[in-house]
Amino acid sequence: MTINNKIKAFLIGCFVCQTALAQNPLTIPPTLTGNNFDLEIKDSVTQFFKGINTPTYGINGNILAPTIIVNKWDWVKLNVKNSLKGNGNSTTIHWHGLHVPPEDDGGPHQIIEQGSTWSPEFQILNNAGTFWYHPHGDRKTDLHVSAGIAGFFIVKDSAEAALNLPRTYGVDDIPLVVQTKAFDMFNRIAIATEEDSTVCTNGIVNAYYDLPAQVVRFRIVNGSSMRTFNFGFTDNKSFKLIATDAGLIDSAINLTRIILSPGERVELLLDLQGMQGKAISLMSFSSEMQNGIYGAKTVQGMMGATIPDYDKNPLNGADFEILKINVVAQTANPVTTTPNKLVKNILWTNYTETRNLDLLPDTMMDPKTMLVGPFNINGEMFDMEKINIRTYLNNTEKWRITNRTGIAHPFHIHDVHFYLLNVNGGEVPDYLRGKKDVVLVLPNQYVDFITKFENFADDMIPYMYHCHLLHHEDDGMMGSFLVLDTTAMSVENDEFGEVSFYPNPTNNILNITLPNNNSNSEIRIINILGEAVLIENRNEVNSKIDVSALAKGIYVLEIRNREKIITQKLIKQ
Repeated sequence: MTINNKIKAFLIGCFVCQTALAQNPLTIPPTLTGNNFDLEIKDSVTQFFKGINTPTYGINGNILAPTIIVNKWDWVKLNVKNSLKGNGNSTTIHWHGLHVPPEDDGGPHQIIEQGSTWSPEFQILNNAGTFWYHPHGDRKTDLHVSAGIAGFFIVKDSAEAALNLPRTYGVDDIPLVVQTKAFDMFNRIAIATEEDSTVCTNGIVNAYYDLPAQVVRFRIVNGSSMRTFNFGFTDNKSFKLIATDAGLIDSAINLTRIILSPGERVELLLDLQGMQGKAISLMSFSSEMQNGIYGAKTVQGMMGATIPDYDKNPLNGADFEILKINVVAQTANPVTTTPNKLVKNILWTNYTETRNLDLLPDTMMDPKTMLVGPFNINGEMFDMEKINIRTYLNNTEKWRITNRTGIAHPFHIHDVHFYLLNVNGGEVPDYLRGKKDVVLVLPNQYVDFITKFENFADDMIPYMYHCHLLHHEDDGMMGSFLVLDTTAMSVENDEFGEVSFYPNPTNNILNITLPNNNSNSEIRIINILGEAVLIENRNEVNSKIDVSALAKGIYVLEIRNREKIITQKLIKQ
C-alpha cells in the first residue's frame, strides 16, 4: 500500500469510528407469508456508516432478506431469481435446518445461474423453530453471506401455538441476525480477514430498539463468517432458553450466558417487567470464552503459534454490545409469565451404523496450519464430483466428530437434526440437549450425536456436511452424502415383465421374484469394477440368492433371459 493510500485508509478509519458512535434504530426484516414466495437476489448499496456507501447484496432489498413465515405441513414454492451483476456471480440458496428433498436443499449442486430462477417446491415437515436461508455456492459462501444474503425462515405449529409465548413479530418477538464485518479502504466488505471489527445486528451498526416492559422473545442467528458470540445481558440479567437450532426444547432453562457459533440459532425469553424507562443491552461476553474459539482472547496452538493479526482485532476477547434495549410501556395484551414445560422431544436410542469424522489440518507438521488451515474432513477436501458417505433411508446412526486442529469448528449437517450423546465422553450441557444441526467442537475434543435419515432419498443428488466457518467451508472443509432408498424394489421392463427383489440393502439373502414366463434366467451381481462376482442360473419364479460372501458396497444386479436384460442397483451391507 502506498503512503497516500495508507493516509486515506487512516482517515476513513477515523471517520468510521466517529460515525459509529451514534446509536441507530434496529431494522426488523419484512415478512412474507403464504405458499408462493418470490425472492430476487440483487446488487445494492448500504450505508453502514453515515455518508459512506458500501456495495452489498440483498434479497428483495438492499441487504439481508425478508423473513419467511410458514406453518408445518404447508406446501411452499420459492422462486429464487439471481439478478446479481458482475462476472461469474452464480449462487445458491440453502434452507438451513429445513428437512427437504436433496434436489431442493440448495447446496452447491443446485446452482442458480445469473439471470435464471430456481423454484424448489416442498412440504414443511419441521416442527416449530427458527431457521434461516443463505447462499451455499462452491467457494462463494463467505463472499455472498458477508455481502448480505441471509434471512430468517420461521416455522410455526400447533404445539408452539398452544404455549403462552410472545409471538407478535417485531413487537415482542424479535428476529436478530448478528454478524461482524470487515471493510477495506474502498468501503467494500472484506472476507478472509481477521479485521471483522464492526458488529452488525440485522445489518445495523450500534443498533438500539424499543421493547415493552413484559416478556419478550429473541430469535437469534449467528450469521457471521467466523466469529462465535457469548450472549448475555448487562447486569447478568437472567433469561430463559426455549429453543435451539431445530426447535423447542423440553423445558425452559434459566441462563445468564449462551455461546453461539456461526450457523447456530436460539430462542430466548427475557422478562422486562418493572423496567419501563430503563435500558439494558444484549452483549457478547467474549472475555469469558476459552482459548481456541474464534472470538476469544486467544486462539493459540502448539509452540505458541497464533493466527496472524488476530490480536489486532479489538473485539477478540472483549465484551461488547450487540443491541441496546430501551424499555417502554407494555402493549395492550402483554405476555407476563413464561412456561417452563414446552414440548416433548423423542430421542432415538438405537443406531445401526457408527461413523467417525476427523476435522484435520492439511498438515500437522506446521503449528500455524493447525490454526489457519486449510482444513479437511477425514483427509479429504470437498470435490463436487465425489460422494464421501452413503447412508440409507431410515438409518439411525451415531456420528463422532473429532477436532484434531487448534481452532474450534462448528460442524453442520444438512437434511437432518441430531441430539448430542456426549461431549468428550462426558455429560451434555443442558443448553445443548435440544435438537441441533450445528455443534461447536473445541480443539482436542470429540462429540457423539445420534441422527436419523428419514423421508428423502436419492441415488444421485447429495446433501452436505461441513464446517460453518465460511472461510473454512470455501477452502474445502466439506463433504457430501447420499441417502439411498432401502425399501424392497419392484422394476418393470416392457419385454421382461415385473421383477421384484428384496431386501435392498441386504445382508445375507436376496429374494428375487421373476415373471412366470421368464423363470429360466441368469442372475449376475457385478461390482463397481464391472466384474461379475456372482453368476447363477435359476428356473424357479421365486429364488433366494446367498450374498453373504460379498463385501459391503454397491453392486449392479443384472437379470438376463432370452436376450432380454434388466439391471438395478443393489447394496450389500
